Amino acid sequence: MHPLLQQETWRFIDQSITMKSRSPLESFAMDDTLCQLVGQLQTSPTVRTWVHDHTVVLGIQDHRLPFVQEGIQLLNSKDYQAIVRNSGGLAVVLDSGVLNISIVLSEQQGAININEGYDVMVDLIKLLFPEAADKIEAYEIVGSYCPGTYDLSIGGRKFAGISQRRLRQGIAVQIYLCIEDSGSERAKLVKDFYNISLKEEETKFVFPKIQPEVMASLSELLNKPLTVQDTVFRLQAVLNQLSNQTMVQPLTEEELEIYTFYLQRVLERNEKMLNRK
Repeated sequence: MHPLLQQETWRFIDQSITMKSRSPLESFAMDDTLCQLVGQLQTSPTVRTWVHDHTVVLGIQDHRLPFVQEGIQLLNSKDYQAIVRNSGGLAVVLDSGVLNISIVLSEQQGAININEGYDVMVDLIKLLFPEAADKIEAYEIVGSYCPGTYDLSIGGRKFAGISQRRLRQGIAVQIYLCIEDSGSERAKLVKDFYNISLKEEETKFVFPKIQPEVMASLSELLNKPLTVQDTVFRLQAVLNQLSNQTMVQPLTEEELEIYTFYLQRVLERNEKMLNRK
């Protein structure tokens, strides 16, 4: 287990229900806020859970697709909204069966390199699902959406992807966990988005050729009815084991002022990206 998982105090912010009907842009602003607060040692290392319904979160490269507006119209026709995130990676699907977890750490006491940040999250997920810990592997799953070196899979089928956001000596390591329903159905949606947005046109950036069958939910992979809320309960229990104190605490009034600043910045940036001519 990575030593950074063991903290004197973990702050825990559960937004797995309260954020569901809100825009993921609010979650990205929240993680920027926590990066500043944790990075500047104004609060304890923090773990946050968040769920958003019917959204495809695009990466910076995605918004440069030649026919991206047609792709977004396709998503809208299937009742999905599209936004552009401020961390790395490509398009991912968020819905009520996908749990996102952010681990926010400070580099004030020492640098945390990119791979180390990923390793912290991988070890946390293995603690969350001890029944599958020896089966979970981290390597790029070709044919998945948002492929990366730290794709998490079981038996070659991906159920999670990890990204990082670094700001003001704070690091937010973010994971999306497909817990419920069909992973391949989510992948089909992203495949359709790319087909419409690319139309086989040559681009400098090579976008993934989605193979829906290489993606699955943890419920499918473990052949048991896992739920997002069960996973949140598991997470809180794990944090209790990893610290002397788990502090369940939403943002204070002072912290909300910082959040308002970052939210405005995220909203303006997203609008600029999506309205690119």
